[in-house]
Amino acid sequence: MNKQITLMISIWLIFNISYASPLPPNYPVPGGIAVVNLDSAQRPERVLYKNKKVLIANNNNHWYAVVGISLATKAGKKSLTVNNKTGTKTIYFDVHDKEYQTQHITIKDKRKVNPYKKDIDRIIKEKKTIVSALRNWSDKDDVPLQFVLPVSGRFSSPFGLRRYFNEQARKPHSGLDIAAPEGTPILAPADGKIINTGDYFFNGNTIFIDHGQGLITMYCHMNSIDVKTGSRVKSGQQIGTIGMTGRVTGPHLHWGVSLNNARIEPKLLLPTQYQQDLNLTSH
Repeated sequence: MNKQITLMISIWLIFNISYASPLPPNYPVPGGIAVVNLDSAQRPERVLYKNKKVLIANNNNHWYAVVGISLATKAGKKSLTVNNKTGTKTIYFDVHDKEYQTQHITIKDKRKVNPYKKDIDRIIKEKKTIVSALRNWSDKDDVPLQFVLPVSGRFSSPFGLRRYFNEQARKPHSGLDIAAPEGTPILAPADGKIINTGDYFFNGNTIFIDHGQGLITMYCHMNSIDVKTGSRVKSGQQIGTIGMTGRVTGPHLHWGVSLNNARIEPKLLLPTQYQQDLNLTSH
């Protein structure tokens, strides 16, 4: 009897520990993450936000939707569609407004600001590949939601900046720039699979890592790429080095994090000491 009880306890621990994911902070703003309690004892079959599947995680025996909120999102009430075996329900959450600062950058290579026609043909082709990588979805239960910093360096341009290149308005900054000398190692912030590598007009040498359930990380402007598409990487493993390929003003890593195809603040997945400037307590 004691052996049977021990076996039952072991099975319970394996089931619960394997599905227990430390959650990121709830920061429901444009470019943030909404962590929404699904009020379910069982894992929902699927959760949708704007008709896109979102990440589902278990923490302390409660199921949560971990939703990426795009920078273009307007403040207001939003809804999730939760599909269970017993039916469908709607859960609401609020997105709060956030103002991002403005940044003016001077690019010496004017072709990187106003590309030639042949460059535009290349950019259009590359965009399809990049969008496909960022939309990638792989079913995985143990999605890592706590990252290590991918490179040691200075945060040179924060996420979300409203940017002007040579006084021309461009899309907001969709990643975190970390400045460091050329050749500085870049590490995988968490376990994952390399789903794409390439040399792109704006991004330069780039890697995409799939961490599961629509959580994708992107690494741009690299000097060297040390991994191949299809390979698996572990947290802390070197994937390449800092460079200045693509559209840059100096050596740095542009680190992007995408969740349900929404670009989000990378600091939300880092240890708390990196989140001190985000004013998390107000949300």
